Amino acid sequence: MSDTLSSHLIAAIDGHPDASLVVGYSGGPDSTALLHALVTLPSRPRLRAVHIDHGLHADSGLWAAHCRRFCESLDVPLAVVRVAVDLTTGHGMEAAARHARRAAFIAEMRPGERLVLAHHRDDQVETVLLKLLRGAGPEGLGGMRELRTLGAGEQWRPLLDLPREALLAHVATHGLDAVHDPSNDNPRVARAYLRSTVMPALAPLWPQAARSIVHSARLCREAADSLQETWATALASLKASDGSLDAAGWLALHPAHRAPALDSWLHDSGLEAPTSAQREALERQVGQASAERLPVVGWQDTEVRMWRGRLWAMRRPRPFDATWKAHWRGEPLDLPGGGTLTLAGRLPRPLTVRYREGGETLRPAGDPHTRELRDLFQRGNVPPWDRPRMPIIVDDDGRIVAIADRWITAEGAMLFDGIGSRPVWYRGGTLP
Repeated sequence: MSDTLSSHLIAAIDGHPDASLVVGYSGGPDSTALLHALVTLPSRPRLRAVHIDHGLHADSGLWAAHCRRFCESLDVPLAVVRVAVDLTTGHGMEAAARHARRAAFIAEMRPGERLVLAHHRDDQVETVLLKLLRGAGPEGLGGMRELRTLGAGEQWRPLLDLPREALLAHVATHGLDAVHDPSNDNPRVARAYLRSTVMPALAPLWPQAARSIVHSARLCREAADSLQETWATALASLKASDGSLDAAGWLALHPAHRAPALDSWLHDSGLEAPTSAQREALERQVGQASAERLPVVGWQDTEVRMWRGRLWAMRRPRPFDATWKAHWRGEPLDLPGGGTLTLAGRLPRPLTVRYREGGETLRPAGDPHTRELRDLFQRGNVPPWDRPRMPIIVDDDGRIVAIADRWITAEGAMLFDGIGSRPVWYRGGTLP
């Protein structure tokens, strides 16, 4: 059985002879078998390894040290990357760790490299079952793709047709030491429950269950790829340069195209796709929307809003203190509602930065009329979700001199032009 893994890899690499490989090495049995088998192939490929330290277990530092020792013994360069796993987004620990790990891999990838992962047939079976239980369509039921783009390179899973027992046999035959992560045995973790309870219960009655599930996944993948030829074209026509989506056009798509188009649109923005129930709620909201209503549907840290006939996707905004105020003389000012206000100069006297209180008016420079702020927002196409978070700059007498970097009064123009700079509001909170 130990030869099975090596033989499988020889055949797989034969189709990609010039690949420069980066092994995602956790230190567990699967990635240990993969790394060792690659190193000991008759024709060793160009190879390095990356270990992601999530910092979620007290022994994570010891696991990283184990990985360093093992890679040194194989003469394989290793990068150990410590990540911060955000557990406040509502994803759950597994998903949050996966997001952090993926981001770290993307940052580590060099042009032309291929990240090779040890996911095997048993992992694919678990993935398909989890997707089925969540009500996924052909794309989800297609399971993990063997090859996909990742950052500057590609992500490759060459072992999806190989059972895990082949990897464990390789570890046993060569007497390899591996890390044991106790979370893999926790029955409260979905994958661990499927692995320890569901699949063993199926095996006596359906001994070919794993092979059959993987076969069905392959058929679903083929169907999903065929559907993509149509929905991808439709999505391109519905998406505007600002990233928004034609709501009515999306809703008019065939259901088989509507779901994957939405998922792709969200993933392109780094956001989470909805469950079937959440997508159906969005469909109802869009179908029942009127000019007076502003539908919004959210899940985890993702939010989709409808405004002016278009869908807008964003991260769910965090609550903030709308009564906040601060003195400001032009230095970078982090705003509690998000973003940073800055000025390439220093004001001769401090101004006050605050948020909207209601009833504000101002006369923009060059405009003969005094305008209500809500009218300026409407005329300026400021999305409703941005309006409460736009910083308002006022003088000592409480008179507005500027609204973020969108509108400025004649008095404000004189003041800012006197130092040769105008306010800039960086919405993401990070200065370029």
